Amino acid sequence: MIALACDHGAFDLKQAIMKHLEARGLAYKDFGCYDKSSCDYPDFAAPAAKAVASGECDRGIVVCTTGIGVSITANKVKGIRCALLSDVMSARLTREHNDTNMMAIGAGVTGEMLALEIVDTWLDTEFSHAARHQRRIDKMMALETE
Repeated sequence: MIALACDHGAFDLKQAIMKHLEARGLAYKDFGCYDKSSCDYPDFAAPAAKAVASGECDRGIVVCTTGIGVSITANKVKGIRCALLSDVMSARLTREHNDTNMMAIGAGVTGEMLALEIVDTWLDTEFSHAARHQRRIDKMMALETE
């Protein structure tokens, strides 16, 4: 199950991602927002991130106008590794090297067709399990206990 969240600035992109996931037969849970009324992105990105951190959802995709606010919000939740993505290579490498469990996209930065390609690449790429990458992730995540 994929957690989804957006703010008003990325509502249309979230709708496109939902349709895309449905076409792929992938389940998702929509944490909002649910229309284009002005809203605060942490109100939606945080519950989505908490669902990923708790295991309720396997991974999460959050979107706002730049992707910055939702990615910062998601990364404040213990256990989350959210990457702000705007290209396919980064989508692949952040899964292979960083085992990210959430991704963010800026709807005002990345067009819909590219955004959907990034989503597919990120969802379809597995973590490499290379010892050097796991070592680095372990060091990164240990910072949460300091």
